[in-house]
Amino acid sequence: MSKYIVEITGVNTNDLPVLQNEEQIRLFEEMHRGNNEAKNKLVEGNLKLVLSVLKGYKQDKHNMDDLFQAGVVGLIKAIDNFDLSYNLKLSTYAIPLIVGEIKRYHRENSTSLRVSRGIKDFAYQILHFKDEYSQKEGIEPSIDIIASHFKCRSYEIGQALDSLKEPVSIYEPIFNDGGEPIYLYDQIEDKRTSEKDNLLLMKKSLSKLKERERTILLNRYIIGKTQIEIADALSISQAQVSRIEKSAIKTLKRIMK
Repeated sequence: MSKYIVEITGVNTNDLPVLQNEEQIRLFEEMHRGNNEAKNKLVEGNLKLVLSVLKGYKQDKHNMDDLFQAGVVGLIKAIDNFDLSYNLKLSTYAIPLIVGEIKRYHRENSTSLRVSRGIKDFAYQILHFKDEYSQKEGIEPSIDIIASHFKCRSYEIGQALDSLKEPVSIYEPIFNDGGEPIYLYDQIEDKRTSEKDNLLLMKKSLSKLKERERTILLNRYIIGKTQIEIADALSISQAQVSRIEKSAIKTLKRIMK
């Protein structure tokens, strides 16, 4: 993947601070005690996470500043919701949220977002691997299998494949019988409130799980580890991980009904 320095108006990216793990823990503890300055330092000390994501997009002076701001929103959300008890690095937790906010900005404000050649090349490699695997095994490979093959995180697979999709404007007419046209946005439900409620419910529900169940779910769906990797880390079998994972999901569904 080609690399370059991301240029953001008014920000000297070379001088951005990088926090050590011990300092981050201390700042999180202060933030949870109500220290807003500690939160500001956490944001400033992790801005390079946003830049690392933006390196996947071609430079465009017209929208790079806006994409950076969208990424910072994702970073702030991650810091607001991060819990030291997750036993994982902030970067692991934050990057999917940063990517999500950048994609959200793209969907709501832009009709074209140019993706770097490196990410598209990676997407074609994934498609080639999927085709070979399907012919050899008779089934499509799962995201975990693909991520394991390319030694990357699961969300990176989705991000690469998304780069091949052509964006559709929400103002695209989808029906017109000669009268008033119906646009795509007319058919889209506004889920912003329900999404927030679901996140709060999910956080409350996770707290009711057993520690091992919570650990496995966080490793599987936040960090993106395979069942084999989790089994090795916990010194149990993959079958046990699978059973615990299914049981935890079943419990969450029951709690959230």
